Amino acid sequence: MSTTTLPHQDTIAEVLKSLETETTVLFKHLDLQFLYEFPVFAPDPRGRPREFFPPELFRGLLHCFYNDIYEPEAMAQELANDDVWRVCEFKRPPSRRTLGRFIDDLSGVVEEVFSRILQQVLVRVELGTCFRIDGTDVRAPRPDEDASWDYDSTAEETYYGYGCCLVTTDNNIPIAAEFTDEKSVDKETARRITQDALAVKKPVTFVGDAEFDMLDWHDDLIEAGVVPVVPYNPRNTNDPPDIEYRIQERIKEHSDTVRVWQKQLDDTYDNRSQVETAIGVCKDLGLGTPKVRGRERAKTHVFVALCLRLAVIIANHEQGGDIASPIVEI
Repeated sequence: MSTTTLPHQDTIAEVLKSLETETTVLFKHLDLQFLYEFPVFAPDPRGRPREFFPPELFRGLLHCFYNDIYEPEAMAQELANDDVWRVCEFKRPPSRRTLGRFIDDLSGVVEEVFSRILQQVLVRVELGTCFRIDGTDVRAPRPDEDASWDYDSTAEETYYGYGCCLVTTDNNIPIAAEFTDEKSVDKETARRITQDALAVKKPVTFVGDAEFDMLDWHDDLIEAGVVPVVPYNPRNTNDPPDIEYRIQERIKEHSDTVRVWQKQLDDTYDNRSQVETAIGVCKDLGLGTPKVRGRERAKTHVFVALCLRLAVIIANHEQGGDIASPIVEI
């Protein structure tokens, strides 16, 4: 009988923990089996077996995005590493063509994939009572015939690419998104994405900058029982009302009894900048600078980045870490 002393259980746990990587933690609690529910990923009707499966391919994309790798050729090189493709649960490394085909298939359902992963966040994390909306730039490489020149008023510069409208809440959580042709957000896009956000949860307040001083948008929220907090934009009027926020005027029209105090509005609007922080966190995970060409590829890139953001939230929640951070905590 050997006299070698067995390691203490705590020591074994420490060794196992040391073997964890950000990628293993990222995938540990993320359920991707729902991908099989999409017809585009259904088994081949002719009975030919798949060499690669949707969950492992999507894990491969998330791993690459987390490591700032976005092009199929570079992804294939990364996933050829033994310690990477095994963690993603491949049986062997996927080729560039395999990854490209998967991304093309994913493009038609990527918004639904985002929604399904968001549901996994919602069962873990309580959303805040204040939603925030803003648009951001998505810069494209040239030449991209689908992209166009646009003006970024925040950076005070023109850029070539697309846009994305986001609704976020506390802890830098994106809860609704729409890929757009430019950074500025039109009325119909604002109304559409707001309804998507309200379908997730009804907040108390909905905050945006003066770009969202849109009457129909305000009325939609008031009708839903949500207070929109947006500075009054005195464009196209010679006789502006004596208000600071559009809601002050709209409430007078909708109700003789409801009043919102100026200080409440000021305090709520002071937190608007949190949407910029949330967008920055999403950009840290690949949102803003896709190195792909074409509208569909760029849109897919944006939503994969947002899916990665949700996956990081799930991982950090399960690890007891900071869910507001873009970095997976081991």
